[in-house]
Amino acid sequence: MIGKRDVQIWFRCNWRLVNMEERVSAVNTPANVPMTRRKSYGRSCMENPSLFWQTPGHLTTLGHRVPTSRGAARSCNVISKVDPEQIALLMKHEWKLAYVTPLYRFQHARLKSYSKHLTAFIVAERQQGVAIEVGTEAGIKVTVSTLQGIAENEDDAETVFIQIHSKPMFGADALKPVWRGWLTCVNGDHEYIKSLPPDFVSLPLFCSSGSEPLTALVKSWFERTFDCNFGPLFLNSTTLNWLAALWTGCHPDSNIRFLKLSWTMPTQPSLDIMYTVNPQDAWELWNSIHSEDGADDRIHIDEVQQFMNGLETHLFRHFKIYLSAGTLMKVSTSLGSAHHDGKIKIGSSDYMGTLLTLLTECALLRTPV
Repeated sequence: MIGKRDVQIWFRCNWRLVNMEERVSAVNTPANVPMTRRKSYGRSCMENPSLFWQTPGHLTTLGHRVPTSRGAARSCNVISKVDPEQIALLMKHEWKLAYVTPLYRFQHARLKSYSKHLTAFIVAERQQGVAIEVGTEAGIKVTVSTLQGIAENEDDAETVFIQIHSKPMFGADALKPVWRGWLTCVNGDHEYIKSLPPDFVSLPLFCSSGSEPLTALVKSWFERTFDCNFGPLFLNSTTLNWLAALWTGCHPDSNIRFLKLSWTMPTQPSLDIMYTVNPQDAWELWNSIHSEDGADDRIHIDEVQQFMNGLETHLFRHFKIYLSAGTLMKVSTSLGSAHHDGKIKIGSSDYMGTLLTLLTECALLRTPV
């Protein structure tokens, strides 16, 4: 039960002519989802997208079960390992997520060469396929570099950071950044990474910020060059529930300032609900459910479900609305935010590892074999 303070609730009617009940039914029914053909590091496979939604205890495409417990979020001084300016770039933007199959014959030692070839590819595509000499920038410059220090264990490949700069048509000659993206692996599945053939590198999580056409060009170049495949990475309710619990558990050490959750209800017209909880009340609820167990403190999925049920029960007591009937769309605190559509924003470098570990897991679970 939430404590003494009031909970802020905002209701917003969305007058789009969409039957939410039919849309939810279509997502949950495999027969209603078209089959799509995707590559998987050099091979083709048939994937039904709905089968990759994560449900605790269910088998995934990697042959493993989705974890039903994980370590509590721990603060880590990332700035001591990573260039503060690079960390600032990661925290400045909202990132659109995708998963990536393993890259064939990708080499971190050849990033300068990749920069030139990706530059040439983008310019050529913009000129509708007219061949140009590699290295000719024509107003576009791409830099591909390594973000040292993001990886957290010896199996993780170093993060690769990509920036696209463009020269303005008018005014100063200086190039300005117009697109950014990065491929990363943080605490990736040990058995899966070790099972890959030697020529493959696993960087399963792709984050991009910028125009969709440039994102599509970057993905296309990687797919052609490294025989990989990209796919959208949506964040389902289970993942968002985990983030709500993990971030709330950080409150005593790092004030989360607020806990905001947004639901979309299957009504006609659709109803959006934004639920803002005082951080101390959220912590007290979480602390009443989860008991710390020394250095190896672990959080279990049933504790996460009890936490979310407590929040939902409090709202039902006052407004008689079953949030469990809707879809959790967004979770946010001062430590970060995550959206069902596969968008994230990093709010604190101290707990960035916790977020990226969970997202790496999500990306690997979505990766077809």
